[in-house]
Amino acid sequence: MTEIRTAGTADTAVAGRLASLRALLTEAAPVVVAFSGGVDSSLLAWVANDELGSQQAHAVTAVSPSLAEVERQEARRLAESWGLRHSEVETLEMERAAYRLNDALRCAHCKDALMDALEPLATAEGATVTLGVNLDDLGDHRPGVDASASRGARFPLVEAGFTKEDVRAAAQLLALEVWDKPAAPCLASRLPYGTPVSAPVLRTVGKAEAALASLGFEELRVRHYDDLARIEVPPDRLGDVVAARAAVVAAVRAAGYSYVTLDLEGLRSGNLNAALGEAAGAVTAAGNAADNSG
Repeated sequence: MTEIRTAGTADTAVAGRLASLRALLTEAAPVVVAFSGGVDSSLLAWVANDELGSQQAHAVTAVSPSLAEVERQEARRLAESWGLRHSEVETLEMERAAYRLNDALRCAHCKDALMDALEPLATAEGATVTLGVNLDDLGDHRPGVDASASRGARFPLVEAGFTKEDVRAAAQLLALEVWDKPAAPCLASRLPYGTPVSAPVLRTVGKAEAALASLGFEELRVRHYDDLARIEVPPDRLGDVVAARAAVVAAVRAAGYSYVTLDLEGLRSGNLNAALGEAAGAVTAAGNAADNSG
């Protein structure tokens, strides 16, 4: 087992959560960890392997059009570097009309497809399915969390009290290279609700983001609006995008877009969820107007 070095109050608190995580994983063992290569799932997979060994910890990457190829390759690289027992499974959410519809429950349909793929592996190994969900994830619109929990998945990071900040601090404490990796949600999250999800559209988004990453913009989103791309980068990088305007436009157009725009509000993870609140507010306002019209 890897020793944890602490250097102050914050490290001590994180070390305590890591100890709780190890105990939870031991209690749940053997485990199948849904491993995307992001910070959350990487911490979970690494600690599971370190605590339980590869015979009882199986990291599994779900492969579908919504997973950017660069993320798939990164998950493979990390698994090999860390000595994880690693597999890939194909998930079939694209075969579900309800998923392709891309309504507010898209993530629930996605997680159902994920559990369909992971459950046979877990059953064969007598294992518990675990997902890298943290406490902060519970505060956003995350129907996928409820869907996977209803299928018996566990969230050890939540159970051990990890926030997003804690996850990064723990990964840094353990010298995991992913500790400061930008978040990389599934490509379908770049499509506004109501825009149908298709493999060609996801490839276009992935190609545009990969091209921009090659220009040095690794923390970004390309929001898809038919033939228009809306680029989001952190506010302190807005000037860099403008300075590289010609290269940025060429890269995004080469991916398949006709129009390239820059969102001056900057990168806001999950900002498309705001439309759900606006829609709910519109319904409420309409109802109030009807109530008051008589």
